[in-house]
Amino acid sequence: MIERQVEIETPEGSMTTFVYHPEEGGPHPVVLYYMDAPSIRPALKEMASRLATAGYYVMLPFLYYRNSPYREFGASDEDMHARRELMGAITKAGAVADAVALLNFADADRAAATGKVGAVGFCMSGPLVVALANELPGRVVAAASIHGAWFVTDKPDSSHLNVSNIKGELYFGWADADPTAPISDMESMQSALRGAGVLHTIDYFTGAEHGFAPRGPRYHQYASEKHWERVHALMRRNIG
Repeated sequence: MIERQVEIETPEGSMTTFVYHPEEGGPHPVVLYYMDAPSIRPALKEMASRLATAGYYVMLPFLYYRNSPYREFGASDEDMHARRELMGAITKAGAVADAVALLNFADADRAAATGKVGAVGFCMSGPLVVALANELPGRVVAAASIHGAWFVTDKPDSSHLNVSNIKGELYFGWADADPTAPISDMESMQSALRGAGVLHTIDYFTGAEHGFAPRGPRYHQYASEKHWERVHALMRRNIG
């Protein structure tokens, strides 16, 4: 397994990104792997590597780069406060711009396949990958939101209002004990996706909390392993 830390230039700065792919058998289909609020840490790197072992070129960018140098965050009050401020600065438009920069980098790497790509987002990045599928429909044809948050807002860029351009397939792993994504939001997203004719699957995990996928205090084995099963199948169907 190849693991590299690279700096990808965007119009707003240098975005630290971790790239994972098998040593042999390329070029490999690209999957953009968008971090959750706690940021990049060993648990998330392990997950990106696990996906890459199935034959993918996985890119894990540090989304806070606009307002912070790359760092790992701990559980101290100071770090949690810093994360909240940085998370508030993340936008869907910024995520789409980041995706363009990531794909330009991948297109120049012989280890990465060109063409259709996938995206996976956790927590705050769930709505971001939905936005990627909507804004880049010619490239992002498979997107998975895992315990995504804040899909329904009163802003014009709310996820449930912006699905009409999606041509690919979506998957949602939804936790029932999640104050950031109540069941009413799931119903709003379902209605919007059905109305737009978007192919999608939603797993509603009873007993799972927000943050169930990575190893940690909220890890839920069944929900986490099910999300792996779904993500692998989604990527196989759509990007090979």
